[in-house]
Amino acid sequence: MKISTRGRYALRFMIYLAQHSNGNYIALKDVSENEGISIKYLEQITSLLSKYGLLQSVRGPAGGYKLSRPPEKYTSGEILRVTEGDLSPVSSDENELAAGESGERANTQKFWEGLQKAIDNYLDSVTLQDLVDQSAGQESYMYMI
Repeated sequence: MKISTRGRYALRFMIYLAQHSNGNYIALKDVSENEGISIKYLEQITSLLSKYGLLQSVRGPAGGYKLSRPPEKYTSGEILRVTEGDLSPVSSDENELAAGESGERANTQKFWEGLQKAIDNYLDSVTLQDLVDQSAGQESYMYMI
């Protein structure tokens, strides 16, 4: 399993919205400038996130995006599944082959299922608020002399 740029940028985008949430909509231009992500790429990401109800959007001069619920109600797993699809460490074809075979290959099926469960448990245990808090903690240690 490898998380694509789309998944990583989606997390960064959602963290940005959570950090700058004041009830108003945030323009993609602001996110693009502050996060270094192209507006075109953000449009693709917001389309997916909006389709699945993770964002609210408004068009126009005062438009933009905001979270549809509080940051603690999102999990990193939910966001990544919307942008990445399947987060399985082994392709479903390999899993199906293993399930129908005997011998060494079938013996690894339980291992892959356990790994998938561990990945899902971790991703579903980390909320967007947790990521915001981690980010705030990192910024407090950054200083210049």
